[in-house]
Amino acid sequence: MTSAPVEPAIHLRALRKVFGHVVAVDDIDLGVPTGAVYGYLGPNGAGKTTSLRMMLGLIRPTSGEVQLFGRNPVTDGVAALDGVAGFVESPTFYPYLSGRRNLHLLAALDGGRHHERVEDVLEVVELSGRGDDKVGGYSQGMRQRLGLAAALLRRPRLLLLDEPTNGLDPGGMRDMRRLVAALADDGLTVLLSTHLMVEVEQLCSELAVIARGRIRFAGTISDLRDAHPGADYRLTVTDPRRALGAGADVPGVHLEVEDASGQLLVRAEPEAAARLTVRLGAAGVGIYTMLPDAPTLEELFFGLTEGGPEQDGTGL
Repeated sequence: MTSAPVEPAIHLRALRKVFGHVVAVDDIDLGVPTGAVYGYLGPNGAGKTTSLRMMLGLIRPTSGEVQLFGRNPVTDGVAALDGVAGFVESPTFYPYLSGRRNLHLLAALDGGRHHERVEDVLEVVELSGRGDDKVGGYSQGMRQRLGLAAALLRRPRLLLLDEPTNGLDPGGMRDMRRLVAALADDGLTVLLSTHLMVEVEQLCSELAVIARGRIRFAGTISDLRDAHPGADYRLTVTDPRRALGAGADVPGVHLEVEDASGQLLVRAEPEAAARLTVRLGAAGVGIYTMLPDAPTLEELFFGLTEGGPEQDGTGL
């Protein structure tokens, strides 16, 4: 007997949001698997924050729908947010109250069910020793961690985080990434909205790339690399012209010159690449370097987000 398919944590269907003449989110279809750390990657102004606001029921879609564990914030109201938490842009607190007092106020506003969680979440985000300090004296990193603590009060199954490392110094960014990774290890589904490729590489099992309100790619990082392969090797030699001639008839090898650097781009399996080096040596061509080549995530990101509007979400 086969088990029933697992309901996606987030399912967006033809989601669209228009402000006047500006299309902020343009017919997005996206599924976020339960248990994933899912990167929502795009430049500033791409539509990430607007998407999250619709997911959290803060604004209504112009058309299309959001489903969170199968429930729609528009039709099901606050019930759709059961087990869902997070913050959009920077979390805001009463600066003249302590971090601990702010959390107790939020627990009271949420029906008073989570007062007993305050000490636990302060410990999770490593603020137990500063819980009685006024938030006005907190660093930006501490405020972000307090925002994460507030989100965790409700024991969420799904956490939506909008640029959680925004404005942090390198140490604060490291601490926030470590916290997100620890939460994911505990089984939370995390949607991480960011414009930083390093966060996606370090934390996310899957990602979607959004630009100009449209999804340009969705899948794993490996899928993204496989969809846009570079050369197999980059070859730097003493005489590129002679190398092109010497390598032209090596079976299984395709050579071309990269205009920007004069390097040779080599497309070949490892055995064929080895034959090429032997041929070049016999032809008197010296090899400075021959290194495996693959496009970086940054290169792929810029290729996806800086292309023309005709892109359809399947790649460059």
